[in-house]
Amino acid sequence: MKGLFKSKPRTPAEIVRQTRDLLVYADLHWESREAKKEEKLADLNKHIRELKCILYGNSEAEPVAEACAQLTQEFFKDNTLRLLIISLPKLNLEARKDATQVVANLQRQQVHSRLIACDYLESNKDLMDILVSGYENMDIALHYGAMLRECIRHQSIARYVLESEHVKKFFDYIQLPNFDIASDASATFKELLTRHKSTVAEFLNKNFDWFFAEYNSKLLESPNYITRRQAVKLLGDILLDRANVLVMVRYVNSKDNLRILMNLLRVFVANQNKPADIVNILITNRDKLLRFFSDFKPDKEDEQFDQDKAEVVREIASLEPR
Repeated sequence: MKGLFKSKPRTPAEIVRQTRDLLVYADLHWESREAKKEEKLADLNKHIRELKCILYGNSEAEPVAEACAQLTQEFFKDNTLRLLIISLPKLNLEARKDATQVVANLQRQQVHSRLIACDYLESNKDLMDILVSGYENMDIALHYGAMLRECIRHQSIARYVLESEHVKKFFDYIQLPNFDIASDASATFKELLTRHKSTVAEFLNKNFDWFFAEYNSKLLESPNYITRRQAVKLLGDILLDRANVLVMVRYVNSKDNLRILMNLLRVFVANQNKPADIVNILITNRDKLLRFFSDFKPDKEDEQFDQDKAEVVREIASLEPR
């Protein structure tokens, strides 16, 4: 007889609505000692896993486009994303991982040829404030960081983060003592400064003075070798990008900037165990660098500057691929 009363499979939209109700419950009853709280949280974890399975498929089936579209449409109809982000610290580790993957996938889902996640985020940009500040909480930093990188795939959202006060925090986040969190913040910083070329060029031209003053003092002159190495590599990516040609000219026209760069280059090229990634960047751009150093003349004679420049030029010219 049981077979006659099998429950009807829930639609993706219904699973989203039930997840939303459970998120609301978790938010309102977190401090409660109700016996059913643990049961509700376990149910919430299960629902988030179901959302992930619809979006990614599983070992038995690929994701179904129609189901993904229904889920995405319902997810952004109300504040499910906001509730999920706010409630993330209350979830267990596995549920946090699942939630992070759900948020990441939804940034790429199109409904009627539109990225509706972008539309939602443009009306709820304050969620980026929460995600960026997540780097200050060790428990959720990596999850919020991964979500943030997916959200800034949308150019308008990346622009918001760049133009906010939050961008200044990355100079400190990159140097946090926790290596994993510092590396994650560095990956996000790189994404912000390399993905959307026109937005980045506009930002750097508008904020040149304070940005590179911070970049030089906190990253290029950091006491941490790994921080300096990553900063040199990222600076190369930024300055050698065609979209940033005006920024590069402005940067290298400063003798102080050049001196910092040459000191760093001297350290790297004189190192017997040169990092392969830095060597490859220098070799790829060797002709440009040698031509630039050849043409560059400081306003006033500076014997030490000329000696440093000659040493760097010699070392770059003699580099071999690794």
